Amino acid sequence: MVPVIDTNWQSPSTEYSPSERDADVLLLIETEDFTIFTFDGLKRRTGLHSETLSRILARLETEGILKKEPDGYRVTPKITQLNIHSPHTETPTTPLIQTFLPSDIMTQRLILQLRGKWFGMLRWLGISETPQGITLKWITEDGAIQIAANIEGTALNIEAKFLTNNNLNLALKASYQLMTLISKFVINSRLTNPITTQTTSYFNFYTTA
Repeated sequence: MVPVIDTNWQSPSTEYSPSERDADVLLLIETEDFTIFTFDGLKRRTGLHSETLSRILARLETEGILKKEPDGYRVTPKITQLNIHSPHTETPTTPLIQTFLPSDIMTQRLILQLRGKWFGMLRWLGISETPQGITLKWITEDGAIQIAANIEGTALNIEAKFLTNNNLNLALKASYQLMTLISKFVINSRLTNPITTQTTSYFNFYTTA
């Protein structure tokens, strides 16, 4: 399991006085830019015991920083009011696959098909939404490798974060499992929706690792 990161916490003047572990979890949520995440995914990502993580998330929910929903915990805008600093370098990402989706594919439908899915060695972690695009995130069952699929327009980038295991082959296998699901969706969409626009080759993806 990957240990949570030690942080130096500076808080605005409020009644909420976060513990060091609260600050660690808040830093991770902010660093990953989560819009929504799951308990099981965050547990694997932090390596915290279930009861410990439950208490932390309950406190953050009480403070209005998180809101529990049927599909996970949604991060509220209140997190931006917190002043979080870390002396540690963020875990770098390793690009695995870069490709383009056909321009006639509805990316929102693709995201709905992938969101929340468990498959192969990957377990659902959460989603990040920015003005630039949407990133779907998974983590291996042992919490060792994080896989993310970033969609910006028709551009699709799949990348890995090696948390406690630098096994590139394992990360590549996970990325191809994800790409297989995406390809099946694309093929089925194009079979049920006749193409009326210029054809885009969606199989010409390549690895960058």
